[in-house]
Amino acid sequence: MLVIASRGSQLALWQAHWVREQLAQAGHECRIEVIKTTGDKITDVPLAQVGGKGLFTKEIEEALLEGRADLAVHSLKDLPTELPAGLVLAAVPVREDPRDAIVGRPLADLPQGATVGTSSLRRAAQLRHLRPDLKIESVRGNLDTRLRKLDEGRYQAIVLASAGLKRLGWGDRIAEPLPPEVMCSSVGQGALGIETRTSGPGHDACAALDHADTRAAVTAERALLAALGGGCQVPIGAYAIVAGGLLNIVAVVASPDGAELVRGHSEGPGAEAARIGRALGTDLLGRGARRILDAVYSL
Repeated sequence: MLVIASRGSQLALWQAHWVREQLAQAGHECRIEVIKTTGDKITDVPLAQVGGKGLFTKEIEEALLEGRADLAVHSLKDLPTELPAGLVLAAVPVREDPRDAIVGRPLADLPQGATVGTSSLRRAAQLRHLRPDLKIESVRGNLDTRLRKLDEGRYQAIVLASAGLKRLGWGDRIAEPLPPEVMCSSVGQGALGIETRTSGPGHDACAALDHADTRAAVTAERALLAALGGGCQVPIGAYAIVAGGLLNIVAVVASPDGAELVRGHSEGPGAEAARIGRALGTDLLGRGARRILDAVYSL
């Protein structure tokens, strides 16, 4: 029996059960092992202040390396671009909607000075760039917790990932999906990452779940993030799509106060995803992103 490691949140378990069902259809018997990560234990501090990479993956990766689990299911946006020795990204299944979404009311309908909740420095920075009048406040917790806080009137709107809302059946709560030219998504957002040891039954079982176009898109996004030297809690956004073998990627780096914002775009063959992502990251660094990121890391 294969052991699937997962965080214990409602969304994480939905994702783990989805993978288990796909593997069961292929004849693999699996069970899910819930593992609490450092990021799950820190609930009263904005993630950007915690710092460090692997907040939601370290303990799960230890379980893989120690043989206590055969595969792990992550939200790919939580998975650092550099994996520990002995582990690989074995499969990236077909992606759900990568866009951010505003819940409560559309962005243009928010009154001057409205309070908007987000746990993401990337989202906060882009919101401040779009609407400097808004009051941005941190909101942590699982999706249902954040939605409850909105319904209690603590915020007039909150920004969440469309994918999580749709996967948990709350797609009807979306007031407005935010296109990448308005709010550039987190690297890997909407995609699952299945991590395994470099070989073994877990690695072999997952191979059939890999989706080539999604893999190419997130490869470009993650290569860009690596070139920028960023983790998952920095104000970097990237959104790539592959259609007909052609990859298109847009990216943004924003200062936390929203005053500075550097955008970039590139395209090319999907087979060259990593090169295209790296090149765009280097281009952004040369056009002001390095100064922005240096300031962020010095906070």
